[in-house]
Amino acid sequence: MGIRHMAKVRGGATVAAAAVLALTLTGCGGDEQPKAPQKSAGAQGQSGSTAQSSAPNATKAPGPVEVIATAKGPASITLEINSAIRDAGNFVTVSGLIKNSGTQAYVETAAWRGDERSASAASVAGATLIDKQGKKRYYVLRDTEGRCSCTIGITRIGPGESVPFFAQFPAPPTSTSEVDFGIPTFATATIKISG
Repeated sequence: MGIRHMAKVRGGATVAAAAVLALTLTGCGGDEQPKAPQKSAGAQGQSGSTAQSSAPNATKAPGPVEVIATAKGPASITLEINSAIRDAGNFVTVSGLIKNSGTQAYVETAAWRGDERSASAASVAGATLIDKQGKKRYYVLRDTEGRCSCTIGITRIGPGESVPFFAQFPAPPTSTSEVDFGIPTFATATIKISG
């Protein structure tokens, strides 16, 4: 076999290996949504060029998240609340970010857990909702074993880091649309309930 023939065989083997690798990677896609079929060359415009589109695997950057309230905490820690949604199960879910804008890691999160005593006690279980209109305080929901329905495992927030959080509460009456949200060591933030 001449060198020219070996080059053709090697090129064909490379193409075949690339095709097998592409099929293997496609099969490992997990639970992605099916992609829309691409337009064929027959769908070209009159000028003969196809419209530019983004790469099929490119993801769009998420749009800006609405901030409905902020509260100053200890050191350089800030609480940013993004939503307070009344759900069909008669509870309210408050979610947002805890941000460290300082240059030092923040590790004093024990006060945030309230009286949480579960194995993963580092949490925001000490959060409360206060319905000033109904003169009632709501505490974080707990399951039958006493574990909070909230973010757990917050033990350290590095400099410049943001940690997402959520906490679920019993829903105040539907006539109440505004409540005060608080976590120990943070200032209280007034938030509107949607949904």
